[in-house]
Amino acid sequence: MSATSINNLLNFSRSLPEPFDKLASKKIKVSSKYGSGTEATLCCTIIKAVHAVIDCMTGNGEGAVGIIDHRMVAEYKSSKGPDAYHLVVFDSASGNITASGFDRNTEMVESYRLHATANDGAAVMMAMMPVLLKDKEFEEHFQLYMDERTSGYPDMKKATDSMAVLCDNAYRRIKDDTNPEYIKVNVDKSGNVYRVSQAQLDSGAYTPATVVAGEFLIFAKTGKVTVSAATSAIDHKDFVGKYQMTAGRKLSVLEESLVPKLEEWYIIPEQVVNICKHALNTTGKPMQMRNFLMRGPAGTGKTQGARAIAAGLHLPYMKYTCSASTEVFDFVGMVFPKTDNMSTGDAELDKEREILISMGGITYANVAKIMNLPDLEDMDFDPAGVFFTLTGVKNEEATSRDCMAVVMDMVTEKIKALSKPASKETTSGQTYTYVETDFIKALKNGYLVEIQEPDVIMQPGVLVGLNSLLEQSGSITLPTGEIIKRHPDTVVVITSNGTYEGCRSINQSVIDRMSLVEDIELPSPEVMVQRAMAVTGATDEYQVSQMVQVVNDMSDYMRKNGITDGTCGMRSLIDWITSSEITGDVYRSALSTIISKATSDEEDREALKTTILDPIFTPRRRKVS
Repeated sequence: MSATSINNLLNFSRSLPEPFDKLASKKIKVSSKYGSGTEATLCCTIIKAVHAVIDCMTGNGEGAVGIIDHRMVAEYKSSKGPDAYHLVVFDSASGNITASGFDRNTEMVESYRLHATANDGAAVMMAMMPVLLKDKEFEEHFQLYMDERTSGYPDMKKATDSMAVLCDNAYRRIKDDTNPEYIKVNVDKSGNVYRVSQAQLDSGAYTPATVVAGEFLIFAKTGKVTVSAATSAIDHKDFVGKYQMTAGRKLSVLEESLVPKLEEWYIIPEQVVNICKHALNTTGKPMQMRNFLMRGPAGTGKTQGARAIAAGLHLPYMKYTCSASTEVFDFVGMVFPKTDNMSTGDAELDKEREILISMGGITYANVAKIMNLPDLEDMDFDPAGVFFTLTGVKNEEATSRDCMAVVMDMVTEKIKALSKPASKETTSGQTYTYVETDFIKALKNGYLVEIQEPDVIMQPGVLVGLNSLLEQSGSITLPTGEIIKRHPDTVVVITSNGTYEGCRSINQSVIDRMSLVEDIELPSPEVMVQRAMAVTGATDEYQVSQMVQVVNDMSDYMRKNGITDGTCGMRSLIDWITSSEITGDVYRSALSTIISKATSDEEDREALKTTILDPIFTPRRRKVS
């Protein structure tokens, strides 16, 4: 924008509205991240726009903000009369502005002019707010200012500094086309803009697809949408290691390496904080809270939550992933022939055996590692592909359970080969070695251990066999005869997904031993968007919001129509976004990610496409050669 045109939109000579009208100077000694340390200047236009949006969000003012596609719309309540409004359409792709004055009583449409002697542009800035809020700094200070405004300005300096950052941030993003967050706005020297016509209003051409705040009365008739101030995300610095149960406990270098490090993008759920608080605050009491169940649909972040709990408690993290064939000894440990001085008669097997002994023993997990077999995440992501890789047999109906069964058979056969001596003669000096599991290590040493998906175990009594270890001072006798007592710091987190087909209910005696049962639901759409964009690096917030809507609608449709042979959640959303960036075709990627994973039934897939996907994302037309 030229200096003349930007002055038409952001005129700093106008008087400031309350509560800044008594300030001695508009210059504030703060700066946005784009200001290079230059003092910020309060701007009437931006202040009025921010106030209008906050008042709409909190239900304290008239007007509304919404999104069509790349266009944003605003109904700004003018101070010129009880029925006077300014209507604005801002196209973020072209930077074009369409605006009019409108009287709801007479339905008269008037011209709208951005100029120092005409309209101040607050309505335009209001329409631009969804774009402005995409910047992290702007969004953070918007929330800070909202908190101050809705609380009656208890800290006026804090409110002034936040508003100054907002003004500086917006000004520099609109003015400087080299700014990485540049917002293109077309305003000519005269300040005249295209008019929103009565015909366009009558046709519903500017009906918003999403209402950000307020209640639309002119562009469309919508219900009131009130948005309270967002709950502040918990800062990682205020969480990680802040719930250590045993003061002064020193971990070894190896143990420290097992304490999870949280990704910067991870938003700490309140259920995780609640579990950490209960574990810490019951330490030393007769009944310490150390067993927790996190239950919820796929993709809700249960495992990430278990890792976060370990980070908060500053405990090493270990896990055990259950399968249909899981037995009690899989938790307790296994006894194998001691093979230190044995030879299988096969040089390759002998080499593998030496590697396994250096890894801690011939366990199922270690053997799977040296065989480079796929893990459960690979099986969940592409069961048909994994099944083909393992067996050479195409089976589009293969499930992760089918893949796990093949893997277990392969590992079992390998263990038999590794443990078999070259001679069939049994030596009287044959000895055996015990290999403990991560589960036992965690219980002995006071770590956090996650038991993943125990509801898939075919034998319902497996977990019941561990009840003694779930007790406060539980103990168990190992195959070697050694008695293991549970460390007082040991935390057991069971993560359960009862919505998978074939899952069984966890035994009541096991649930009875859980200190807390936290039901983890899919996060709010806003959090899903934020999390998905952070994980994938996607930048188109509007498109991701639409994708979140599709995933949530599909999940709801599947639940209501009894579609239980697939899944649709956060993981599916992330896969869809990632695939879309590779293919450049959102619709095509949806078919091979969310639709294909939702169900294997062709009719159900077609219903999901026509009912949920097609109304939001239309198929891209192919060119006919």
